[in-house]
Amino acid sequence: MDQFRPTPPNSTQLTPLTFLDRCATVYGDCASVVYGDITYTWNETRTRCLQLASSISNIGIKRHQVVSVVAPNVPAMYELYFAIPLAGAVINSINTRLDARTVSVILTHSESKLVFVDYQSVSLVLDAISLFSPNTHKPMLVLITDDGPPPQSMTEFRSTYESMVENGDPGFNWVRPVSEWDPITLNYTSGTTSSPKGVVHCHRGMFVIAVDSLIEWSVPKQPVYLWTLPMFHANGWSYTWGMAAVGGTNICLRKFDATVVYDAIDKHGVTHMCGAPVVLNMLSSIPNVKPLKQPVKIMTAGAPPPAAVLARAESLGFIISHGYGLTETGGLVVTCAWKRKWNRLPATERSRLKARQGVRSIGFTDVDVVDPESGVSVTRDGSTLGEVVLRGGCIMLGYLRDPEGTRKSMRENGWFYTGDVAVMHPDGYLEIKDRSKDVIISGGENLSSVEVESVLYTHPAVKEAAVVARADDYWGETPCAFVSLKAEMVGKVKEKELGEYCRGKLPGYMVPKTVVFKEELPKTSTGKIQKFLLREMARRMEPSRNSRM
Repeated sequence: MDQFRPTPPNSTQLTPLTFLDRCATVYGDCASVVYGDITYTWNETRTRCLQLASSISNIGIKRHQVVSVVAPNVPAMYELYFAIPLAGAVINSINTRLDARTVSVILTHSESKLVFVDYQSVSLVLDAISLFSPNTHKPMLVLITDDGPPPQSMTEFRSTYESMVENGDPGFNWVRPVSEWDPITLNYTSGTTSSPKGVVHCHRGMFVIAVDSLIEWSVPKQPVYLWTLPMFHANGWSYTWGMAAVGGTNICLRKFDATVVYDAIDKHGVTHMCGAPVVLNMLSSIPNVKPLKQPVKIMTAGAPPPAAVLARAESLGFIISHGYGLTETGGLVVTCAWKRKWNRLPATERSRLKARQGVRSIGFTDVDVVDPESGVSVTRDGSTLGEVVLRGGCIMLGYLRDPEGTRKSMRENGWFYTGDVAVMHPDGYLEIKDRSKDVIISGGENLSSVEVESVLYTHPAVKEAAVVARADDYWGETPCAFVSLKAEMVGKVKEKELGEYCRGKLPGYMVPKTVVFKEELPKTSTGKIQKFLLREMARRMEPSRNSRM
């Protein structure tokens, strides 16, 4: 057997770009993208992507150069996930809710050569470029006009998006990767910390995660997928490419609104959607909302979902799957694989089990929870905390221009260290307890802010909750809860009531000693609560006193 080696026939480079040709062959006359009154077929989408790739190449973009996109979930955004890499370039989709300074840093750090700008983000991008240093090269700009008003001036722009599509060659010979390890995407971490990093992924990794995500969620052929998850968030958890693999219909929404989502579900017969737990909370918190006419499958991730929120959403007819991943994995690599016997359990117990992140996906290699110092696996008792470590084919290539950050997270022992704190249950299921920076140490005891938040979410008046550490003269740190209330309960619930509610469900040291009511909690556009901002608010508070339990 030693004589067998890889040969050209079995060594074709893996890339998700090949999904597009196959999809056009099999599902060519079926709907690919639906947006308002616009509907494209897969034949049309393939042609538009090739024409756009041709134009990108013709204006001088070279292999491996970065092309950025600042746009919401509109058809152009979806097409660019194919068109940019079809031209040999690397797609860098940027969060539309970032400020100009951060966008400026990203464009500079990535050395972006071309930026596709949605009409609503023009001032953001122009302000970002105005912050460049005098010697920094400015990227070319292309305007995505969409359904917006015509621009007063095109002075800053090389072209419009539709002009590039119209003028491109539909027979363009796309730029195939030299190696499947060639970069395909550059994603900057989502903004729950104040210093995002540039995560580079390769063609091979994105092929692996796209196929794996479809299998793990049991996505059938020709689903109707509603884009409630921003595509710029970890490439839409790989479903940007994955929908082409199964001939799905992409229902695009410019912005998330719970009422609009319910209307889209009814109008288009939506079968699948993704979103952070805040999406579940918003969908299940509308007053007098009626159950769905037919079930809709939701994959949720991004933060541990409170069991109470899961239960409310499922009571409306949403079938929820829960997973875990990072920008560095390009999608979800741990999912709460469901066991039939759990269906016989009471609803509260089912929700508790589903709130766990679960086990590695089929296409991933390994997951563990270890002591961060020794690297030894923690006891599988559901209570011993450790750091989540991962390894598999979709782990990033590394952080752009950050060899030290890459080295610290991708260790020589073969593991990627996530910085997430978790426990491993006796049945082998993982449960995230916190980011390492969010663990609160009170009187020498490590406590999980996520666990406290889960209890707060069970209170009928609470809409959102986040818990961070506040300095304490006696205990060192104590839990500080930031809470927003449901509209009808504002002013009717006091700090003492929430404290007593938690005291009946938690050990004394885990009960929030401070409760701060806010109209809304600060969030990223993907629904993650920005705890670094809340930690800063808590830091500015005077240390709490006389808080002995």
